[in-house]
Amino acid sequence: MDDFEALLSEHRRAAERYVHYRISSAADADDVLQETYIAAFSRFDRLRSKESFKPWLISIAKNKCTDYYRSRTDEISLEASAELGLVPSRFGLTEPSDVMDTINALGGNDREILLLYYFEEMKQSEIAQRLDLPLGTVKSRLHAARGNFKKSYPYPPKGEHTMEKMPEIMPEYRIIPNGRKPFEVKWEELMGWFIVPKQGEKLCWAMYDFPARKRGEYVELAVSGKAEIHGIEGVVVKSKEYDAMPCNRIDETGYAERTFVAQLTGTHCRFLAESHAVNGVVKLHTFLDTDEFLPNWGFGEDNCGNETHIAPKGDIVRNGDEITAKDKPFLLDVVGSYTVEIGGKSFDTICVVDIETYNEGVMSEQYLDRHGRTVLWRRFNSDDWGRQHDGKPWTERLKGNETVRVNGKTYVHWYDCLTDYVL
Repeated sequence: MDDFEALLSEHRRAAERYVHYRISSAADADDVLQETYIAAFSRFDRLRSKESFKPWLISIAKNKCTDYYRSRTDEISLEASAELGLVPSRFGLTEPSDVMDTINALGGNDREILLLYYFEEMKQSEIAQRLDLPLGTVKSRLHAARGNFKKSYPYPPKGEHTMEKMPEIMPEYRIIPNGRKPFEVKWEELMGWFIVPKQGEKLCWAMYDFPARKRGEYVELAVSGKAEIHGIEGVVVKSKEYDAMPCNRIDETGYAERTFVAQLTGTHCRFLAESHAVNGVVKLHTFLDTDEFLPNWGFGEDNCGNETHIAPKGDIVRNGDEITAKDKPFLLDVVGSYTVEIGGKSFDTICVVDIETYNEGVMSEQYLDRHGRTVLWRRFNSDDWGRQHDGKPWTERLKGNETVRVNGKTYVHWYDCLTDYVL
């Protein structure tokens, strides 16, 4: 009994995170957790090694979640998985091919002619005979299908970098309060990375230091397929990072490749896992790995992720450069309606302010358009943030940079992020 209570106390949070990830209803999740703990207690004498308690407990929780969905007839059947093109692998159900995923997402004519030409290896004359079309029509359709595939495929051709879309110097911009009532919006971007975790999505973004406005770190992202982590389905996001800031680097080169698994639900968007290689060794961290995962990729209560429905809550109020905020965790709120003029374009936006949700002493402004896409992201540091490194406040490091005050505390503008969505 004492051994069970001690082990359960140590690993209870892992079970809670797992079940709350699987079941959106807090009340139902608590019921499933109780069933999990009762089952674990009744079978504890069968556990051969105490070191295996955590995975053993999670396996019981997984079975209880399966029972929960089976009772509600909501679980995806094997037949449905097959229709989605999912195949079993060591990591669960995954998409068999980025190429096939792109082809299947194309229109019927494009998909048909690409499959015949590249997979059945039919000559154009044979395709013309099969489809009862003139040879010229087949040639024009094949040319168009290749172009559509290139646009949809999540990776650029070899030697081609989407970074070329991002200017070396940050374009001039203006942020103008327009006095309109802030609109509500569906914000489905992966927090901090700007990409929507849906099939076929790809994006490039860059970071610009101020006041120099010179491009620094830039990132290419593409959704490449589906995956399942601990029984939870998400999508795979491939990331290539160039000229990364020292704090973001995997090694000393400034270049990094990561793989994320992310999940988008009707209410939240969140990371499920992150993986990268160090000296040839692949490191994988999932939402169950508290110390390695949560500080960098977790967000929200019980790591639920960021809310996708954005509307003013009244938690944060802005009046010019003065911001007042409630004393509560995960402070993120709409503070006003603005017109953002950048790169010769004008965007109707709302401003979402995030105060120390992922890093103490850090505040951000995120301007979202009516499609829920980021037009501009701006980071501010509290004046004393990171002073342990050189002892200088940010008002001295970046003299002349814009400042705001949050509950009387000074924050200094450091850098901006811009995506190719805007260009």
